[in-house]
Amino acid sequence: MGRKVYTRGGDKGTTGIFGKGRVSKNSVRIECIGTIDEANSIIGYLRAKLGTEHSWQPNLHKIQKDIMDMMSHLARPSDCDKENTNPKPEGGAQFCEEWIEKINESLTTESDYFLLPGGNEISALCHMVRTQLRRAERRIVALMEEDPDCVEDYLLKYVNRLSDLFFVLSREEMDKEGVAEEQWNLFRYKKIKK
Repeated sequence: MGRKVYTRGGDKGTTGIFGKGRVSKNSVRIECIGTIDEANSIIGYLRAKLGTEHSWQPNLHKIQKDIMDMMSHLARPSDCDKENTNPKPEGGAQFCEEWIEKINESLTTESDYFLLPGGNEISALCHMVRTQLRRAERRIVALMEEDPDCVEDYLLKYVNRLSDLFFVLSREEMDKEGVAEEQWNLFRYKKIKK
């Protein structure tokens, strides 16, 4: 018989964190981790929709594992004596930038506009991940304000770049499927140049 999923430890509104006992489930740290977990779940749903042979699968798998590692580091308060031995995906932002550049080179159209999320199911899922990651960024910044030494530089950069990546992935999907993008407004910096 397998290990029980439930512990009953959280029945009164607290949860355990890395090496430091229990905190409220409404704490900034738990909200931060939970928001990133939500993004990871949507990536999982996206992967299920793509099918096992899709070219994005290896990179999305890597991102999901990196997110799990980042969540474990965010769960460790800076004053915790216990060491977290999980990897730190410090090259994550660069990984995203390289993938973004590769996609941009293959796109048949440029985009100088804010786009309405949607297009088709895969593109819409990419936008759901993107917006969830933007919310995760806001929660990470809130945690930084509460426990500055807990959030290393690589982490916020990686999550920031991930949201950019999923915007570009949505565009790649639209481009590949020949679905027209619905434009809203020209990017502000483009308006200034004109």
